[in-house]
Amino acid sequence: MNTPRTALELLALYERMGAQHYGESITQTEHALQCAALARRDQASDAMVVAALFHDVGHLVVDTQGKAHVNLEEDDDDHEAVGARVLAPIFGPAVARPVALHVTAKRWRCTVDPTYHAALSPTSQATLKAQGGLLSPEECARFEAHPGFEDAITLRTWDDVGKVPGLDVGVLRDYETMITTLAVAR
Repeated sequence: MNTPRTALELLALYERMGAQHYGESITQTEHALQCAALARRDQASDAMVVAALFHDVGHLVVDTQGKAHVNLEEDDDDHEAVGARVLAPIFGPAVARPVALHVTAKRWRCTVDPTYHAALSPTSQATLKAQGGLLSPEECARFEAHPGFEDAITLRTWDDVGKVPGLDVGVLRDYETMITTLAVAR
């Protein structure tokens, strides 16, 4: 595994492996930058901008892209939990919690709004199956009561929208000051 332990190691991981795709038409880095730009546009807190930027770091840490035969409908890399475990010691719960919950947010939205599933990218539709599919009524109620519910839903929205090929939203190093300041404050 490629487990970064500092903010600068996170940036280095994306610079080294972020050109990979995870079934989408854009790279991991392009997706990260688009999500962070959406968070900034919405005037989110620095913690939410960093969560948006690094929400899929678990994919790079586990590196399922390097495997010859990955079936997105069956092979769940648990990237949300891996990512949260990487981000928590660097940035704390304000960054790690929405990352940990962004897959549950997708499952919840698909459960409560049938039209939401149809709007997902084909990759997100495929991975939903591997990630557990729809939630039960009890799981929905538990998620809705979670203190991280709103942030997870917000991050999920940016995650769904931040998949536009060719969109110029800057570079990773544009976030370096924010990332290092948030990490130092931790």
